[in-house]
Amino acid sequence: MNVVICMLRGINLGPHNRLKMDDLKKLCTSLKLCDPQTYVQSGNVIFKTDERDLDKLRSKLETAIHKKFGFQTDAILRSTKDLRDVVMGNPFAKRKDIHPGKLLVTFFSADPGEAARKQARAIKCDPEELFVEGREAYIYFPNGAGRSKLNWPIIPKTLKVQGTARNWNSVTKMLEMAEKMEG
Repeated sequence: MNVVICMLRGINLGPHNRLKMDDLKKLCTSLKLCDPQTYVQSGNVIFKTDERDLDKLRSKLETAIHKKFGFQTDAILRSTKDLRDVVMGNPFAKRKDIHPGKLLVTFFSADPGEAARKQARAIKCDPEELFVEGREAYIYFPNGAGRSKLNWPIIPKTLKVQGTARNWNSVTKMLEMAEKMEG
């Protein structure tokens, strides 16, 4: 069985798109996804599945969430290998001055393509640092994301793909959980 990490976009932010993690686990079980485990309240669920087609699985999850809970959300899926590659590809890994709570990884729903990535890399974002590689963007907020002047909506608009961000601590914890499920 494959282990899949699912990150839902825009869950439990303010009064909209409220979803209890126990309800998300029950939904996953009803879809024949095995041993679903959630992490924090922002719509992260890790499970085992025989399904190899992640696009088909994504569509199935999004449809089930809409039908059961009455709202649309994007389900961003990654295999354990994908998430391991994200961790190994961290452009900040060798720097000692990086606080993991101030590093966000945005996971995109699709590969935006090199031309779009090149445009996004040209966005002025000082003092933040932005690296866009593959289907992810790494953004370091030295003063914290809440104090950032970065015009975040311009990045997905430039890339023409949706995404959802997780801080570095969440990324590494979800990888740890996925690897444990694989073992």
